[in-house]
Amino acid sequence: MQEEQEFINHLLNPKTQNQAFQQLLQDYQRPLYNHIRNIVLNHDDADDVLQNTFIKIFQNLKNFKGESKLFSWMYRIATNESLTFLKQKSKTSGISSEALQNKTIDNLEADVFFDGNDIQIKLQKAIAVLPEKQQLVFKMKYFQELKYEEISEILGTTVGGLKASYHLAVKKIEAFVSTN
Repeated sequence: MQEEQEFINHLLNPKTQNQAFQQLLQDYQRPLYNHIRNIVLNHDDADDVLQNTFIKIFQNLKNFKGESKLFSWMYRIATNESLTFLKQKSKTSGISSEALQNKTIDNLEADVFFDGNDIQIKLQKAIAVLPEKQQLVFKMKYFQELKYEEISEILGTTVGGLKASYHLAVKKIEAFVSTN
Protein backbone atom coordinates (compact mmCIF):
# COMPACT_ATOMS: atom_id res chain seq x y z
CA MET A 1 0.00 0.00 0.00
CA GLN A 2 2.92 2.32 0.80
CA GLU A 3 4.41 1.65 -2.66
CA GLU A 4 1.11 2.46 -4.32
CA GLN A 5 0.82 5.74 -2.41
CA GLU A 6 4.37 6.68 -3.46
CA PHE A 7 3.50 5.85 -7.07
CA ILE A 8 0.36 8.01 -6.87
CA ASN A 9 2.46 10.84 -5.43
CA HIS A 10 4.79 10.51 -8.43
CA LEU A 11 1.75 10.65 -10.74
CA LEU A 12 0.57 13.84 -9.07
CA ASN A 13 3.98 15.55 -8.87
CA PRO A 14 4.57 17.68 -12.01
CA LYS A 15 8.30 16.81 -11.91
CA THR A 16 7.77 13.04 -11.98
CA GLN A 17 4.34 12.90 -13.61
CA ASN A 18 5.40 12.05 -17.18
CA GLN A 19 7.68 9.20 -16.17
CA ALA A 20 5.13 7.82 -13.70
CA PHE A 21 2.33 7.98 -16.26
CA GLN A 22 4.53 6.12 -18.77
CA GLN A 23 4.97 3.43 -16.11
CA LEU A 24 1.22 3.38 -15.52
CA LEU A 25 0.65 2.89 -19.26
CA GLN A 26 3.26 0.15 -19.41
CA ASP A 27 1.78 -1.72 -16.44
CA TYR A 28 -1.94 -1.35 -17.18
CA GLN A 29 -2.42 -0.82 -20.91
CA ARG A 30 -2.68 -4.54 -21.77
CA PRO A 31 -4.92 -5.61 -18.84
CA LEU A 32 -7.23 -2.61 -19.32
CA TYR A 33 -7.41 -3.26 -23.08
CA ASN A 34 -8.36 -6.89 -22.42
CA HIS A 35 -11.01 -5.81 -19.92
CA ILE A 36 -12.48 -3.26 -22.32
CA ARG A 37 -12.30 -5.66 -25.27
CA ASN A 38 -14.26 -8.24 -23.28
CA ILE A 39 -17.03 -5.67 -22.86
CA VAL A 40 -17.13 -3.93 -26.27
CA LEU A 41 -15.88 -6.98 -28.25
CA ASN A 42 -14.51 -4.94 -31.18
CA HIS A 43 -10.76 -4.19 -31.39
CA ASP A 44 -11.06 -0.67 -32.83
CA ASP A 45 -13.76 0.26 -30.33
CA ALA A 46 -11.62 -1.14 -27.50
CA ASP A 47 -8.69 1.01 -28.61
CA ASP A 48 -10.90 4.13 -28.61
CA VAL A 49 -12.35 3.34 -25.19
CA LEU A 50 -8.87 2.56 -23.82
CA GLN A 51 -7.63 5.96 -24.97
CA ASN A 52 -10.63 7.68 -23.35
CA THR A 53 -10.04 5.65 -20.19
CA PHE A 54 -6.44 6.82 -19.83
CA ILE A 55 -7.49 10.41 -20.50
CA LYS A 56 -10.08 10.15 -17.70
CA ILE A 57 -7.54 8.51 -15.38
CA PHE A 58 -5.05 11.31 -16.02
CA GLN A 59 -7.66 14.04 -15.62
CA ASN A 60 -9.14 12.59 -12.42
CA LEU A 61 -6.09 11.26 -10.64
CA LYS A 62 -6.10 14.27 -8.31
CA ASN A 63 -9.59 13.13 -7.17
CA PHE A 64 -8.45 9.57 -6.35
CA LYS A 65 -9.10 9.20 -2.63
CA GLY A 66 -7.33 5.88 -2.11
CA GLU A 67 -10.45 4.18 -0.75
CA SER A 68 -9.76 1.32 -3.16
CA LYS A 69 -6.67 0.11 -4.96
CA LEU A 70 -5.52 2.16 -7.94
CA PHE A 71 -6.09 -0.95 -10.07
CA SER A 72 -9.74 -1.16 -8.99
CA TRP A 73 -10.31 2.54 -9.55
CA MET A 74 -8.90 2.36 -13.08
CA TYR A 75 -10.94 -0.75 -13.87
CA ARG A 76 -14.06 1.04 -12.66
CA ILE A 77 -13.31 3.91 -15.04
CA ALA A 78 -12.66 1.45 -17.89
CA THR A 79 -15.91 -0.38 -17.15
CA ASN A 80 -17.94 2.83 -17.04
CA GLU A 81 -16.30 4.14 -20.23
CA SER A 82 -17.05 0.83 -21.99
CA LEU A 83 -20.70 0.79 -20.93
CA THR A 84 -21.14 4.47 -21.86
CA PHE A 85 -19.54 3.81 -25.24
CA LEU A 86 -21.91 0.91 -25.93
CA LYS A 87 -24.95 2.97 -24.94
CA GLN A 88 -23.87 5.85 -27.19
CA LYS A 89 -23.10 3.51 -30.09
CA SER A 90 -26.49 1.86 -29.68
CA LYS A 91 -28.20 5.24 -29.61
CA THR A 92 -26.40 6.61 -32.68
CA SER A 93 -27.05 3.45 -34.69
CA GLY A 94 -30.72 3.52 -33.72
CA ILE A 95 -30.83 -0.07 -32.50
CA SER A 96 -31.19 -1.62 -29.06
CA SER A 97 -28.08 -2.49 -27.08
CA GLU A 98 -28.96 -6.18 -27.42
CA ALA A 99 -29.20 -5.88 -31.22
CA LEU A 100 -25.90 -3.99 -31.30
CA GLN A 101 -24.24 -6.68 -29.21
CA ASN A 102 -25.56 -9.45 -31.47
CA LYS A 103 -24.36 -7.57 -34.55
CA THR A 104 -20.91 -7.16 -32.97
CA ILE A 105 -20.76 -10.88 -32.13
CA ASP A 106 -21.74 -11.73 -35.72
CA ASN A 107 -18.85 -9.54 -36.92
CA LEU A 108 -16.33 -11.28 -34.65
CA GLU A 109 -15.62 -13.96 -37.24
CA ALA A 110 -14.38 -11.30 -39.67
CA ASP A 111 -12.34 -9.49 -37.00
CA VAL A 112 -8.64 -10.17 -37.66
CA PHE A 113 -7.91 -9.49 -33.97
CA PHE A 114 -10.31 -12.23 -32.81
CA ASP A 115 -8.57 -15.59 -32.58
CA GLY A 116 -11.49 -17.62 -31.24
CA ASN A 117 -13.35 -20.46 -32.88
CA ASP A 118 -17.02 -21.45 -33.23
CA ILE A 119 -17.15 -22.41 -29.55
CA GLN A 120 -15.93 -18.94 -28.53
CA ILE A 121 -18.56 -17.32 -30.76
CA LYS A 122 -21.24 -19.53 -29.18
CA LEU A 123 -19.98 -18.53 -25.73
CA GLN A 124 -20.15 -14.83 -26.68
CA LYS A 125 -23.73 -15.33 -27.92
CA ALA A 126 -24.62 -17.04 -24.64
CA ILE A 127 -23.07 -14.19 -22.65
CA ALA A 128 -24.99 -11.65 -24.75
CA VAL A 129 -28.35 -12.91 -23.47
CA LEU A 130 -27.37 -12.28 -19.85
CA PRO A 131 -28.34 -9.10 -18.01
CA GLU A 132 -25.58 -6.46 -18.08
CA LYS A 133 -24.38 -7.03 -14.51
CA GLN A 134 -24.15 -10.80 -14.98
CA GLN A 135 -22.22 -10.24 -18.20
CA LEU A 136 -19.70 -8.02 -16.43
CA VAL A 137 -19.28 -10.37 -13.48
CA PHE A 138 -18.92 -13.43 -15.72
CA LYS A 139 -16.39 -11.77 -18.02
CA MET A 140 -14.29 -10.44 -15.14
CA LYS A 141 -14.28 -13.78 -13.32
CA TYR A 142 -14.06 -16.17 -16.29
CA PHE A 143 -11.89 -14.33 -18.83
CA GLN A 144 -9.79 -12.10 -16.59
CA GLU A 145 -9.69 -14.43 -13.60
CA LEU A 146 -10.23 -11.57 -11.17
CA LYS A 147 -10.97 -12.42 -7.56
CA TYR A 148 -14.45 -11.67 -6.21
CA GLU A 149 -12.93 -9.07 -3.87
CA GLU A 150 -11.38 -7.23 -6.84
CA ILE A 151 -14.62 -7.36 -8.81
CA SER A 152 -16.44 -6.11 -5.71
CA GLU A 153 -14.19 -3.04 -5.55
CA ILE A 154 -14.56 -2.39 -9.29
CA LEU A 155 -18.34 -2.74 -9.44
CA GLY A 156 -19.14 -1.56 -5.92
CA THR A 157 -21.12 -4.71 -5.13
CA THR A 158 -20.92 -7.24 -2.32
CA VAL A 159 -18.90 -10.41 -2.76
CA GLY A 160 -21.99 -12.50 -1.95
CA GLY A 161 -23.99 -10.72 -4.64
CA LEU A 162 -21.20 -11.28 -7.15
CA LYS A 163 -21.01 -14.98 -6.36
CA ALA A 164 -24.76 -15.29 -6.89
CA SER A 165 -24.56 -13.33 -10.18
CA TYR A 166 -21.70 -15.49 -11.42
CA HIS A 167 -23.49 -18.71 -10.46
CA LEU A 168 -26.68 -17.60 -12.26
CA ALA A 169 -24.67 -16.53 -15.30
CA VAL A 170 -22.94 -19.92 -15.51
CA LYS A 171 -26.28 -21.75 -15.28
CA LYS A 172 -27.81 -19.58 -18.03
CA ILE A 173 -24.77 -20.02 -20.26
CA GLU A 174 -24.82 -23.78 -19.77
CA ALA A 175 -28.52 -23.84 -20.67
CA PHE A 176 -27.95 -21.68 -23.76
CA VAL A 177 -25.03 -23.77 -25.01
CA SER A 178 -26.89 -27.05 -24.52
CA THR A 179 -29.99 -25.86 -26.41
CA ASN A 180 -28.25 -24.03 -29.29
